[in-house]
Amino acid sequence: MIDEGQGVQDWLAISIPRQQLWLCRGAKQIAVWPVSTAVAGTGERQGSGATPRGWHRIRAMIGASLPKGTVFVGRRPTGEIYRPELAAREPERDWILSRILWLTGTETGRNRGGAVDTLRRFIYIHGTPETEPMGEPRSHGCIRMRSEDVVALFDRCHPGMPVLLEDGD
Repeated sequence: MIDEGQGVQDWLAISIPRQQLWLCRGAKQIAVWPVSTAVAGTGERQGSGATPRGWHRIRAMIGASLPKGTVFVGRRPTGEIYRPELAAREPERDWILSRILWLTGTETGRNRGGAVDTLRRFIYIHGTPETEPMGEPRSHGCIRMRSEDVVALFDRCHPGMPVLLEDGD
Protein backbone atom coordinates (compact mmCIF):
# COMPACT_ATOMS: atom_id res chain seq x y z
CA MET A 1 0.00 0.00 0.00
CA ILE A 2 1.17 3.52 -0.74
CA ASP A 3 0.92 5.87 2.23
CA GLU A 4 3.33 8.76 2.57
CA GLY A 5 1.93 10.05 5.84
CA GLN A 6 -0.80 11.98 4.05
CA GLY A 7 -3.48 9.29 4.07
CA VAL A 8 -4.36 6.84 1.33
CA GLN A 9 -2.98 7.82 -2.03
CA ASP A 10 -3.86 6.95 -5.62
CA TRP A 11 -1.14 5.24 -7.66
CA LEU A 12 -0.71 3.14 -10.79
CA ALA A 13 0.51 -0.45 -11.02
CA ILE A 14 1.48 -1.92 -14.39
CA SER A 15 1.90 -5.68 -14.61
CA ILE A 16 4.15 -6.47 -17.54
CA PRO A 17 3.39 -10.24 -17.51
CA ARG A 18 -0.38 -9.61 -17.36
CA GLN A 19 -0.25 -6.60 -19.73
CA GLN A 20 -2.60 -4.68 -17.44
CA LEU A 21 -2.61 -1.29 -15.73
CA TRP A 22 -4.43 -0.80 -12.43
CA LEU A 23 -5.47 2.46 -10.86
CA CYS A 24 -5.15 1.85 -7.13
CA ARG A 25 -6.28 3.71 -4.04
CA GLY A 26 -4.05 2.48 -1.26
CA ALA A 27 -4.17 -1.33 -1.47
CA LYS A 28 -7.48 -1.37 -3.40
CA GLN A 29 -7.67 -1.65 -7.20
CA ILE A 30 -10.35 0.74 -8.43
CA ALA A 31 -9.96 0.38 -12.22
CA VAL A 32 -8.09 -1.85 -14.66
CA TRP A 33 -7.20 -1.49 -18.35
CA PRO A 34 -5.34 -3.67 -20.85
CA VAL A 35 -1.99 -2.32 -22.07
CA SER A 36 0.81 -3.20 -24.45
CA THR A 37 4.41 -2.95 -23.24
CA ALA A 38 7.67 -3.48 -25.14
CA VAL A 39 8.15 -6.27 -27.62
CA ALA A 40 11.82 -6.22 -26.46
CA GLY A 41 10.74 -7.17 -22.93
CA THR A 42 11.94 -5.41 -19.80
CA GLY A 43 15.08 -3.39 -19.29
CA GLU A 44 16.30 0.02 -18.32
CA ARG A 45 19.23 0.69 -20.68
CA GLN A 46 19.12 3.58 -23.12
CA GLY A 47 18.51 2.25 -26.64
CA SER A 48 17.17 -1.12 -25.45
CA GLY A 49 13.60 -0.56 -26.66
CA ALA A 50 12.53 -2.30 -23.44
CA THR A 51 10.00 -1.27 -20.79
CA PRO A 52 11.71 -0.10 -17.58
CA ARG A 53 10.86 -1.62 -14.21
CA GLY A 54 10.52 -0.30 -10.70
CA TRP A 55 9.06 2.81 -9.09
CA HIS A 56 8.36 5.88 -11.19
CA ARG A 57 6.33 9.05 -10.95
CA ILE A 58 4.30 10.92 -13.54
CA ARG A 59 6.65 13.77 -14.52
CA ALA A 60 4.36 15.53 -16.98
CA MET A 61 0.83 15.20 -18.35
CA ILE A 62 0.37 16.27 -21.95
CA GLY A 63 -2.79 16.64 -24.01
CA ALA A 64 -5.46 17.73 -21.53
CA SER A 65 -8.64 18.76 -23.33
CA LEU A 66 -7.31 17.88 -26.81
CA PRO A 67 -9.56 15.70 -28.98
CA LYS A 68 -9.27 11.93 -28.70
CA GLY A 69 -6.98 10.75 -31.50
CA THR A 70 -4.73 13.84 -31.42
CA VAL A 71 -1.35 12.89 -32.92
CA PHE A 72 1.83 13.81 -31.03
CA VAL A 73 5.42 14.04 -32.23
CA GLY A 74 8.06 15.08 -29.73
CA ARG A 75 5.29 15.56 -27.13
CA ARG A 76 3.67 18.24 -29.25
CA PRO A 77 0.34 17.93 -31.08
CA THR A 78 0.88 17.90 -34.84
CA GLY A 79 -2.59 19.25 -35.65
CA GLU A 80 -3.54 15.83 -37.04
CA ILE A 81 -6.28 13.55 -35.75
CA TYR A 82 -5.56 9.85 -36.27
CA ARG A 83 -7.59 8.26 -39.04
CA PRO A 84 -7.10 5.03 -41.02
CA GLU A 85 -6.30 7.09 -44.14
CA LEU A 86 -3.46 8.85 -42.31
CA ALA A 87 -2.16 5.48 -41.08
CA ALA A 88 -2.26 4.07 -44.61
CA ARG A 89 -0.06 6.95 -45.84
CA GLU A 90 2.47 6.37 -43.03
CA PRO A 91 2.40 2.65 -42.16
CA GLU A 92 5.75 2.65 -40.28
CA ARG A 93 4.91 5.54 -37.97
CA ASP A 94 4.89 4.79 -34.20
CA TRP A 95 1.65 6.53 -33.26
CA ILE A 96 1.44 8.46 -29.99
CA LEU A 97 -2.17 9.52 -29.60
CA SER A 98 -4.66 11.34 -27.37
CA ARG A 99 -2.71 11.79 -24.10
CA ILE A 100 0.82 11.39 -22.74
CA LEU A 101 1.78 10.57 -19.16
CA TRP A 102 5.57 11.04 -19.18
CA LEU A 103 7.31 8.91 -16.56
CA THR A 104 10.44 9.56 -14.53
CA GLY A 105 12.24 6.90 -12.53
CA THR A 106 12.69 7.29 -8.78
CA GLU A 107 15.35 4.61 -8.20
CA THR A 108 18.84 6.04 -8.77
CA GLY A 109 20.98 3.59 -10.73
CA ARG A 110 18.01 1.41 -11.66
CA ASN A 111 15.70 3.71 -13.64
CA ARG A 112 17.06 7.17 -12.83
CA GLY A 113 20.31 8.74 -13.98
CA GLY A 114 23.02 7.71 -16.42
CA ALA A 115 22.22 5.18 -19.13
CA VAL A 116 19.09 3.94 -17.32
CA ASP A 117 17.10 7.18 -17.03
CA THR A 118 13.42 6.61 -17.84
CA LEU A 119 12.75 10.33 -18.35
CA ARG A 120 15.60 10.72 -20.86
CA ARG A 121 14.41 7.57 -22.62
CA PHE A 122 11.05 9.29 -23.22
CA ILE A 123 8.99 6.49 -21.67
CA TYR A 124 5.28 7.34 -21.65
CA ILE A 125 1.89 5.90 -21.00
CA HIS A 126 0.11 6.97 -24.18
CA GLY A 127 -2.72 6.25 -26.58
CA THR A 128 -2.35 4.09 -29.66
CA PRO A 129 -4.59 3.25 -32.65
CA GLU A 130 -7.58 1.00 -32.01
CA THR A 131 -6.14 -1.43 -34.58
CA GLU A 132 -3.14 -2.17 -32.32
CA PRO A 133 -3.62 -5.22 -30.12
CA MET A 134 -3.73 -4.85 -26.35
CA GLY A 135 -2.68 -7.52 -23.90
CA GLU A 136 0.48 -8.41 -25.80
CA PRO A 137 3.90 -6.73 -25.99
CA ARG A 138 4.09 -4.55 -29.13
CA SER A 139 5.60 -1.19 -28.13
CA HIS A 140 9.10 0.29 -28.41
CA GLY A 141 9.36 0.66 -24.62
CA CYS A 142 6.34 2.74 -23.71
CA ILE A 143 3.07 1.58 -22.22
CA ARG A 144 0.38 1.78 -24.89
CA MET A 145 -3.33 2.04 -24.19
CA ARG A 146 -6.44 2.45 -26.28
CA SER A 147 -7.16 6.16 -26.77
CA GLU A 148 -10.47 5.97 -24.92
CA ASP A 149 -8.76 4.25 -21.98
CA VAL A 150 -5.81 6.66 -21.74
CA VAL A 151 -8.21 9.63 -21.77
CA ALA A 152 -10.19 8.07 -18.89
CA LEU A 153 -6.96 7.33 -16.99
CA PHE A 154 -5.48 10.79 -17.65
CA ASP A 155 -8.43 12.49 -16.00
CA ARG A 156 -7.75 10.50 -12.80
CA CYS A 157 -4.02 11.15 -12.58
CA HIS A 158 -1.81 14.02 -11.44
CA PRO A 159 1.85 15.01 -11.78
CA GLY A 160 3.94 13.24 -9.14
CA MET A 161 1.58 10.26 -8.96
CA PRO A 162 3.51 7.03 -8.15
CA VAL A 163 3.72 4.35 -10.85
CA LEU A 164 5.06 0.83 -10.32
CA LEU A 165 6.14 -1.16 -13.37
CA GLU A 166 6.54 -4.76 -12.27
CA ASP A 167 7.63 -7.84 -14.18
CA GLY A 168 6.53 -10.39 -11.58
CA ASP A 169 3.01 -11.46 -10.66
